[in-house]
Amino acid sequence: MLKDLLSGEQADQLRSLIDESQNIIVTCHTNADGDALGSCLGWAEYLRWLGKESTIIVPDQYPDYLMWMPNTEKVMRYDKRKEQADLLFGVADLVFCLDFNVTSRVADMEEALCTCKARRVLIDHHLGPDVPAELTVSHPEMSSTSEIVFRLVWQLGGFDELHKHFAAPVYCGMMTDTGGFTFNSKSPDIFFIISQLLTKGIDKDKIYRNVYNNYSAWAIRMRGYIMCQKLNVFDDVHASYFCISRKEMKEFHFVKGDAEGLVNEPLRIKGMKLSISLREDDRKDNLVWVSLRSVDSFPCNKMAEEFFNGGGHLNASGGKLFCSLAEAEQIARQAILHFEDMLKC
Repeated sequence: MLKDLLSGEQADQLRSLIDESQNIIVTCHTNADGDALGSCLGWAEYLRWLGKESTIIVPDQYPDYLMWMPNTEKVMRYDKRKEQADLLFGVADLVFCLDFNVTSRVADMEEALCTCKARRVLIDHHLGPDVPAELTVSHPEMSSTSEIVFRLVWQLGGFDELHKHFAAPVYCGMMTDTGGFTFNSKSPDIFFIISQLLTKGIDKDKIYRNVYNNYSAWAIRMRGYIMCQKLNVFDDVHASYFCISRKEMKEFHFVKGDAEGLVNEPLRIKGMKLSISLREDDRKDNLVWVSLRSVDSFPCNKMAEEFFNGGGHLNASGGKLFCSLAEAEQIARQAILHFEDMLKC
């Protein structure tokens, strides 16, 4: 049996916040991934079961490989419908902030979020939660925000009445934030949760294919090119990095999501402990997106904090650099050298 996340008082508070609200927004961080979008869709479905309609507003575009999830057609993009979204924030009386720990992670939507008069509830699994909220449900030890959403719905007694439209996005969020349950997924509770989600008739194999076997021919060519021509491997310290330039993205007709999971590939090399991906932003100069993955006890979140203006989890983290791709490559080399002793052991 799952342990309750909320005290009795907190559970009552959450119920009251929902009951007393009429205009509800559910939102997540910029560049929404499977967990961000999946947790939003799952939580909105729970609210719908309670008789409360909500609007999911995401800061910007999310990958094509997530568009199969139920109700994505109802998701509003702030960058496309700013005026309408601002009006909704203006009349909102409750905002659920999912899968981000600081308001800066919603990018251009930050002002609308921070200036609206609505009460906020934070539901997240990242370290250092710093979003002003009436109720904060923060559990960095958990695999994903989608797992937290499941546990909340389970505790509040809604799971038995929910169906595929809840189970599918929650499963997807848990799957993607653990790399197909290959990291951040040691707790037996995770597999109990999966067993329960499967009772709703979801096809976990199809969900996997929808996410991971949904690339264009150009994306596969790009991934092969990057691994063949751009991968730098340091066997002596069990680390690697690769760079993806804007020019290369243009040559391979890059769309958002084409590099998803590519940072995990070098970890398939025997003995590899750390993989770093450096990807030039496809629009802005001097902006490089950084993804880090590690195995065992190597803290790639510490590396992200110290060198890449980021953070995250022990084995999965991210960040960004405000410099050229060439300069970012030098910083990656410095980071590997700085952590050399830990990588060698």
